[in-house]
Amino acid sequence: MTQSISTKTILKALGTASLFGACLASAQAEDSVTIYGRVVAGVDVQSNVHQANGATGTQVRAASNQWGTSMIGFKGKEDLGGGLNSFFLLESGFGATKGATNGPELFNRRSYVGLNGSAGSVKIGKNLFIDNDVWFLDPTGQQWIGTANLVHGRNWGGANNIIEYQTPTWGGFNATFQTSLGEKAGSTTKGRKDGVSLVYENQGLELRAIYDLVRDANGKYGSIKTNQDGTTTAGNVYDSSKELILGGTYTIDKLKMYLGYENLKAPDVAPGSTDKVNHYWIGANYQLSPALTLIGSVFHVNANNNGGSANLFMAGLNYNLSKRTLLYVGAGTVRNSGAGTFSLEADEAGAPLAGQSQTGGYFGIAHSF
Repeated sequence: MTQSISTKTILKALGTASLFGACLASAQAEDSVTIYGRVVAGVDVQSNVHQANGATGTQVRAASNQWGTSMIGFKGKEDLGGGLNSFFLLESGFGATKGATNGPELFNRRSYVGLNGSAGSVKIGKNLFIDNDVWFLDPTGQQWIGTANLVHGRNWGGANNIIEYQTPTWGGFNATFQTSLGEKAGSTTKGRKDGVSLVYENQGLELRAIYDLVRDANGKYGSIKTNQDGTTTAGNVYDSSKELILGGTYTIDKLKMYLGYENLKAPDVAPGSTDKVNHYWIGANYQLSPALTLIGSVFHVNANNNGGSANLFMAGLNYNLSKRTLLYVGAGTVRNSGAGTFSLEADEAGAPLAGQSQTGGYFGIAHSF
């Protein structure tokens, strides 16, 4: 009898240990660190590129980030129990054709840590600025011929010192709030950015609204800036302004349609300078086959006070050789009017002279891991 009880006790203890071990293994499996990234490279051609001597000419160059940014990143999470997780993300963008990073920082795109639970998620650190949510409204997926071109990159920036909160999704509705602290002694507004991004999704419909404030070193929108040497630099609507983006997408079977509007206002610019910009676009993606997607889009911008206007046309295709390897082609033309110097691609170094048009495109390979 004693021997029987002893055996049962041992078996029970072993069972308990096995159960604990299984739970521990399960918890460890839910904690993870992942290395991910993408390498993009190809060939690019643009006409009427402004040169240092004042002339213009056609430029042929390696295409580094035209389809999308090459990047490498590290992300991880830990299950804290009770539906609460901690997480982090470190991400650096680079140009594959020269091997140079997109900025001097080690992690020039994102570096944040946060918590996620039933009440939503909080991030603290460095992130893309909230108006990068225009990506969801861009028919090109924010390629170098896309929504950034006709606003001189205003909707394509990063943000340091961020505190960000994202709500849970309720009935298809979700909101994100972000502030980027200016960290200037004696002021809570100088160099500060704030924004909110709202989204509603229901079956094939997606609606978005983004509103943000980017203030200059004076805490204003486009004001004259005093440099360290005592000289002044005029601010502009593309550097610091109030921005409103509205738009939506609708998917019907293999067709996804896009519609967007963007408005910029900078009330503190010098008198007579451009203080209002209106930007519109429409486009579509069509999945011709499981591997092949066709892209088409039209953009228009109008800047007041002789800021110029322009029409941008883009056509492209993405062809997936596999789940990780993609071939891309993008081509287009920009037609400037008046004093407009809007470029065909987001790279400002390739801008034309005022009123000139540009035509060109790029092709290449993107591999994700």
